[in-house]
Amino acid sequence: MNSETYNLIDGGIQNSNLFLHMPLFDEINYLGLPEPKLRKYRAEREDLPCTMLALNIIRKEEDFLWEAVSDFVKHSVATAAMGVHGVYVFDLLTIDIHQEIQNFNQGEFSAVIMNTARKLQPGQIRLVKYSSAYGILQKLVHEDWGKITLKAAVDVFKDKPHFLDLLIKRLIKNFDFAHDPGILLLNDLSKEPLFDAADAAQQERIQKVIEKQIPKSIEFLPEVYIQDRNGVREMLSNSVIK
Repeated sequence: MNSETYNLIDGGIQNSNLFLHMPLFDEINYLGLPEPKLRKYRAEREDLPCTMLALNIIRKEEDFLWEAVSDFVKHSVATAAMGVHGVYVFDLLTIDIHQEIQNFNQGEFSAVIMNTARKLQPGQIRLVKYSSAYGILQKLVHEDWGKITLKAAVDVFKDKPHFLDLLIKRLIKNFDFAHDPGILLLNDLSKEPLFDAADAAQQERIQKVIEKQIPKSIEFLPEVYIQDRNGVREMLSNSVIK
């Protein structure tokens, strides 16, 4: 995303379900989508830069809930577009699907997007927050009419939970191993989490893919997190944060 540098912390991103259990950063910048549904961030902590890849996921049995909430968001964005002037992109970073299926107010969300959009100049971005929804709004150009393109991706995991390692492998594949620290995050939005510490086969597959895919020769091994409604686990150290 080519735009001004904008610190997402100023908009409260660390209160979202995406960053709530992550390390406390001094700065977080959004870098866009290296591939569909996969989001990239640059964070900084104590002057040390960190690259973060995050993937929102939900189990296939709960896909219908995501589709419903996605429709709410689409309608809100379409309504907001009728009240602005210019071409915008709105990238929904995260949302609590199970909370919003009951409480989401499309009119209120439209108003928040519209009011934020009207304050932007071409090239500017801002973090839009409504309830549990957090998204990046960027103005591309000014026009006499309004258009907002929505990017609202959640990856529906269609395999059995046993194969959760496939998603970690996907994160590793898209990570640029460098001399800086890194974070790979699976953000599970399911009501029934995919991660199961009691599933020995699942745990073995996860550890194997981490051992085989992450080079040991680099200075900083990336931290691999799986986050869900039960908290977050760092898979290299096997630490659990509630």
